[in-house]
Amino acid sequence: HSLSSQGYIAFVKDGETLSDVFMMSVQGGWPSRLTTDRPLAAYWDDEIPQWSPDGNWLAFGIKGHVHIVPREGGLPRKITDFTTSAAAPRWMPDSNRLIVTVERNDTDQLLLTDRDGGWPRSLTEDTIGDHWDAQPSPDGRFIAFNLRRFDDLNRLDIVLLEISTGRQITLYGQPSTRAMSPRWSPDGRWISFTSQESGWEELYVVQPDGSGLHPLTKIGLDIFQHEWSPDGKQIAAVVNRMGAFELVLIEAECGSMSELRSEPGTYSNPSWSMDGFSLTFEFESPLLPPDIYRIDISSKKVTQLTFSNPPAMQRNRLVMPEMVSYKSYDGLEIPAFLYRPEKSNGAAILYPHGGPKDQYGLIYDDLAQYFTAKGYTYLAPNYRGSTGYGRDFERANYNDWGLGDTQDCLHGARYLRTLKGVKPDRIGIAGGSYGGYMTICSLSRDPEYLFACGVTKYGDANLVSSWAECEKRLRLYTEIFLGHPSLNLEIYQKGSPIVDVKNIQKPVLILHGLLDTVVPPEASEEWVEALRREGKTFEYKTYEDEPHGFLRRENLQDVYERMECFLDWYLFSF
Repeated sequence: HSLSSQGYIAFVKDGETLSDVFMMSVQGGWPSRLTTDRPLAAYWDDEIPQWSPDGNWLAFGIKGHVHIVPREGGLPRKITDFTTSAAAPRWMPDSNRLIVTVERNDTDQLLLTDRDGGWPRSLTEDTIGDHWDAQPSPDGRFIAFNLRRFDDLNRLDIVLLEISTGRQITLYGQPSTRAMSPRWSPDGRWISFTSQESGWEELYVVQPDGSGLHPLTKIGLDIFQHEWSPDGKQIAAVVNRMGAFELVLIEAECGSMSELRSEPGTYSNPSWSMDGFSLTFEFESPLLPPDIYRIDISSKKVTQLTFSNPPAMQRNRLVMPEMVSYKSYDGLEIPAFLYRPEKSNGAAILYPHGGPKDQYGLIYDDLAQYFTAKGYTYLAPNYRGSTGYGRDFERANYNDWGLGDTQDCLHGARYLRTLKGVKPDRIGIAGGSYGGYMTICSLSRDPEYLFACGVTKYGDANLVSSWAECEKRLRLYTEIFLGHPSLNLEIYQKGSPIVDVKNIQKPVLILHGLLDTVVPPEASEEWVEALRREGKTFEYKTYEDEPHGFLRRENLQDVYERMECFLDWYLFSF
């Protein structure tokens, strides 16, 4: 969500068939619907609607183009018909001009246009990397942005651009170091950002001329998001404490930090009111679905603004997972979240997350809760390569996909075997995207056959062919970890479990959307053909109208029913 200067909240609500934009007062009340035909979008592919500084206009994306709508209502109007597609609108201080991102010559570039969709002016033209997250200065003379360099895909720089001259200054750039989220102080004297230089995503500040660079925090944890207060004295931030995302206030002068709210869960997108007396934020936990809240800074009184939890769900007894850990094959400690059922049915599920540059945390996971309510023990490991545990842990799977991280999953099965009530022959594995890939690897590369069955949603089996068939952004994403296949073909081949298909002895359920451009459906087709050739036991289902990540309610219902029947049959029906 985003909060306007006039006290209105804009947010995207994912429905059964649409992901539409809504608006409501920060005081609460019934939301107003601003769009009616915005297609469903996965949360990782969607963007937060952006208010103009005067609070009179809202910009957002529809079907690959930037649209705007006045606060008082009306039909959204496309302003980027000068290009084939555009995204990431950012308002200039005059509330008339906007910066948008377009792709040109295989590079993401920044353009300057206006509310009327006037012919744009190029702000960036070099092809050394992608230009992202443009942030105009309070006086409108400069923008700070992220530069993702193609010659070092693990590097993200903070760059300052003078709009009138096009002159650029790299404010922060270190080899193989990620710096992100540039934000201007209200007076324009400082630019804050996060950097992994210390091994964690700490908060740094620098002046626009490049002087005064220093870390503001030294907490040994990742700063996930941050926003300056209107008076510039404090910074609201979200801190990732091993999968619990906490809402805190940081003093801009000294970097000292205080907790703003203690309820465990995942906080995100803090937004200040114009007077600085309150914040709006999003919150979810294993016990509560995502909603928008308001907190008074001085009293810490919290008011819920949206209500996503239906009464029928409120009556359910949900489980708060435990933070646990276990050792992998090389002694590396693997953090995980463990859901213990009230009454065990003897079966267990290990659920590796997608990514791999991601993390399972204290989120609302209805699938985990459902299986736990049925009596399953449910373990969600953050295998090596996961975020939130420092740079070394995050990069522990570089040039090692399908090997060390697979062992982390297999040792998760061994950990489950030690738990009271879990029967060793009734442990399954299920996951989506990279979690689906982990499922395939675990079934293919385990001579002990620790898992009785597996479910893979839109997962890879052949890294070489998937790299060749997926969209550009995913090819570059893969190269962050493994390099280019022309230089590291052996690493790609070692990470491809399709070469070990003959070793599979347990049944597998394969689910894939035919509109997937992240992990193309050909990935599952190739693996299914290999399974069929080797005479393996499998079920295979595709969905013609689904992209990467299943979105439509009728398809989700079918997916979950198939998963339930499959896991029930192979894990505790005998």
